[in-house]
Amino acid sequence: MSELNNPFLLHGYVDPIYFCDRVQETKDLISALKNGRNVTLMSPRRMGKTGLIFNVFHQLQAEQDVACFYIDIFSTKSLESFVKTLASAVVGKLDTPLQRAEGFVQRFFQGLRLTFTTDIFTGNPQVELDFQPEQAETTLEQIFAYLVQSKKECYIAIDEFQQILEYPEKNVEALLRSYVQFCPNVHFIFSGSKQHLMLDIFSSAKRPFFQSTEKMNLYSIDESAYYDFASYWMKKKNIELSKDIFHSLYQQFDGHTWYLQYVLNVLYSDSQSEVTKEDLRNIICRIVQREKEAFQVIYNQLTDNQVSLLKAIAKEGIVKAINASEFIKKYRLKGSSSVNKALEYLIKNEIVYHTFEGYIVYNRFFAIWLSSLVW
Repeated sequence: MSELNNPFLLHGYVDPIYFCDRVQETKDLISALKNGRNVTLMSPRRMGKTGLIFNVFHQLQAEQDVACFYIDIFSTKSLESFVKTLASAVVGKLDTPLQRAEGFVQRFFQGLRLTFTTDIFTGNPQVELDFQPEQAETTLEQIFAYLVQSKKECYIAIDEFQQILEYPEKNVEALLRSYVQFCPNVHFIFSGSKQHLMLDIFSSAKRPFFQSTEKMNLYSIDESAYYDFASYWMKKKNIELSKDIFHSLYQQFDGHTWYLQYVLNVLYSDSQSEVTKEDLRNIICRIVQREKEAFQVIYNQLTDNQVSLLKAIAKEGIVKAINASEFIKKYRLKGSSSVNKALEYLIKNEIVYHTFEGYIVYNRFFAIWLSSLVW
């Protein structure tokens, strides 16, 4: 494989050499899956869930002949669209050469119209199932039967799994659970970015998936490990990145992977010999300025109460006690009920995120822009 122009990837997964650390997380995830424990993987967006999943898939496929599938269901709106997304990922990918020659897929899914296409991104052949909405449940059952009959070890990651809660059909959780538990050769990663919803699905005794998976939270990469990774690639381009400079960057974004990668990506492309504090400051300012118009659109759609609370959270960086009188008085917010109402909207629309430590502005660059506004 030829070396990339920029080793600090912002999207996708290329090779382990461009993947920073997550050694223990990779081991833990592989161990759980190989030993028959499905996994619920949770973290804020852009923390590196997808990269970790593909790193795990890479290692699994390097060790043995297995099939790995990743599907993102964030854009799905119903059981029908979920089934079509799953079908596109797996149908036709598990057939032996003889089965393909004999038209096994057509016979297995008899009664459904199959369309054979080519994935525009990978160039790989793809099968799409065409069915009526009322056939969604039956088709889902057939897809799981197809997975089981292959007898091949399969690993399926379903990203943004909490999206199923938005479907108009009310039995999706129970339906999926009824099939998942009877697929001995299929192992699942259910990943999601809305932790409270994911925990409700998998930790509530009232829900079908209760205690059916091993829980795994993804946190920031260790600072020293991240520095070793970043300085290694910088040195390959004869760029000096000191520990102090990296520490400032790491602290500013609390080790949040995507934001670090973004700044490092630009530093790598722009720096000549040594990264200075001024370089770091200028690049972050440039990135924020590029997003200014998008931030203004979001800002202008908010009510005065929502704006006041959002700016207060941005100023604080993280707010542990959102209803504390000290916090409310400091930023001249209205009463607790107004704060809670504004907070509910900001969380629902993923403008604010509730971490274990407290409330933060979800988009770190947006937080920097908000902090610069005059009160």
